[in-house]
Amino acid sequence: MVNRVEITPAASAVIRELKEKHGPLMFHQSGGCCDGSQPMCFELGEFYIGSSDVCLGQIDACPFWMSQDQFEYWKHTQLTIDIVEGRGSSFSLEIPLGKRFMVRSRLFDADELKNLSPLSYKAD
Repeated sequence: MVNRVEITPAASAVIRELKEKHGPLMFHQSGGCCDGSQPMCFELGEFYIGSSDVCLGQIDACPFWMSQDQFEYWKHTQLTIDIVEGRGSSFSLEIPLGKRFMVRSRLFDADELKNLSPLSYKAD
């Protein structure tokens, strides 16, 4: 199976730090309104997952959610969550650290598209 979402070692280190302080975490890929297209990190259950959200998979045991509408644009793309220096303008947990999560992406090739990990939904 090919993962729809991956994580860099640097972002993984920040997640470990955030888990020590906040406990279990979750991610939601912002739709681009107030927060651009920044992936946002919350304490698990702090962000309401709607019936139109899909879970692309897990990164460091954290579910990674995205709205179904936005997923339609990204469904052919593998997302890699990275971390960069610089304060974002969101409610994401890494912001007080002077860092922000960001997405790097690439298109799946034809073989990968045939072997993608399954999506899950709120009702799952």
